[in-house]
Amino acid sequence: MKKLWTRPKQMQGSVGEDSDRTDDEPLVIDAEGNITESENNKQSVVKQTQNSAKEDSIATEFDALKKILEHRVGLHTSFDVVFREMVFGGKKAGIFYYNGFAKDNVLTMVLDRLSTAEHVSDHAKDVAITDIPIQHEVGHSAGQDTIQLFMDALIPHIQVKQTDKLNEVIDQVAMGATGFFFEGSAAAIVVDAKSFPVRSTEEPDLERVVRGSRDGFVETLLTNVTLVRRRIRDPRLKLEMLRVGRRTHTDVCLAYIDDICDPALVEAIRDKINQIQVEGLPLAEKQLEEALVGKSWNPYPMVRYSERPDVIAVHLLEGHVTLFVDTSPSVIILPATFFHHVQHAEEYRQTPMAGTYLRWVRFLGIAASLFLLPLWFLLVSSPELKPVGMDFIGPQEAVKLPLLVQFLIAELGIDLMRMAAVHTPAPLTTAMGLVAAVLVGEVAVKTGLFVNEVILYLAVAAVGTFATPSYELGLANRLTRLMLLIASAIWKVPGFVIVSTVWVIYLATRRSYNAPYLWPFIPFNVKAMREIVLRRPFLAVKTRMSLTKPADSTRQP
Repeated sequence: MKKLWTRPKQMQGSVGEDSDRTDDEPLVIDAEGNITESENNKQSVVKQTQNSAKEDSIATEFDALKKILEHRVGLHTSFDVVFREMVFGGKKAGIFYYNGFAKDNVLTMVLDRLSTAEHVSDHAKDVAITDIPIQHEVGHSAGQDTIQLFMDALIPHIQVKQTDKLNEVIDQVAMGATGFFFEGSAAAIVVDAKSFPVRSTEEPDLERVVRGSRDGFVETLLTNVTLVRRRIRDPRLKLEMLRVGRRTHTDVCLAYIDDICDPALVEAIRDKINQIQVEGLPLAEKQLEEALVGKSWNPYPMVRYSERPDVIAVHLLEGHVTLFVDTSPSVIILPATFFHHVQHAEEYRQTPMAGTYLRWVRFLGIAASLFLLPLWFLLVSSPELKPVGMDFIGPQEAVKLPLLVQFLIAELGIDLMRMAAVHTPAPLTTAMGLVAAVLVGEVAVKTGLFVNEVILYLAVAAVGTFATPSYELGLANRLTRLMLLIASAIWKVPGFVIVSTVWVIYLATRRSYNAPYLWPFIPFNVKAMREIVLRRPFLAVKTRMSLTKPADSTRQP
């Protein structure tokens, strides 16, 4: 037997999950005395939505509003959260901002204008919203006439937004904006007047050129996209703003040229970013890269980074997608192949002949960083492999340590010195270099622990690693060199051949957003491979590479 029962008012809120019920909401009691819901799931969802909307609404009374801000953002607890109450034109206003983000000169100008405003209540009470010539997205809320009057006539700023959602105000203020509340009004005005700590747009250390622009990206997203806008003034350059991170709310800008970039590529990247469910991206672009590429122990970079706006502009014109992440000076380029990581802007700053020569020298350096040490070790450990007339290769006298141990110790020593150089203050780096070169290297050779040739070839391989334009690719090649060296020491020639083959097959099976990683070598593309090997004249390149499947493949009219 079941009967309907209405919860008495004194029991309201006594049960945790039922505390939001209305006074006369019916419940059902079965024969055993258990209370069950009489409302279906759909009504429950609707009610939750209404409660959520109620929590997101802006309180018209400042006392209630400040209590909400105390709970949500730590007002009166965090020293940098400010809620300044003032009176403008007879209306009580509350200015909500973070002290470190406020741009003093802009806000002072706004406050000066508001301070001279006349009593606005007489102007607003007889004016209907429909009589105001400016159309607003937010309307028909409490105090709307006052909000519109302040927004349209009294706040002298160009980046102004009106909203009736408290969450949006809090998010915008956390990004550096300032919120204006007016007592009696269920909406607010957000003024984008922020000032971030920012360094100058100086040339990046990793991508220096002899002749060319000296500006580089910084940690402010708006500055970075402006540097690219300055170079590409095409109105079809699209900059979509996305947000990642439940706590950090990190801004991510998806940039592409609408009539060049493949729409499927843009949609795939956009969907992937929207599906990222993480607490935040405090390490910015690197954590975003791992979230996009997926879980993998692959040492080779699947995206390309650049801190130069001219490099980003070139890739946008090629049909690539770029990702700007706030707080990071590095911009992600997608898709990116192995050969994207071996090109440098310096090759395009010189004549085609000089640029081609520099590219070939760079290729030789990268090849030496990979194969020089394993090949030398094979020739030394298997003298029958030495070509005629090259008997001088190899140590001429006995040493105390095996060659493989020497190579491993020297490799680890170079990495240790590189890390020490990063953490050493600039005035002491020269002294550290002298200690490493003279005291460690020379003394180790004189005492018989190391062979001169080991130091020589290792130095050549290290120079090839440093000549690699991509820092990430240089580190990956270093790991590959160690694997080749160990395989050559254990299994001789078969080990070198097998590991080299597995390495090529592994890279050939990698894909960067559906782009083959070794393209245009595997699969082979004659025209694209010619662009990789030769630095052709600018006007001779008529079409874009087919890697990105551009909607418009014509580069020159």
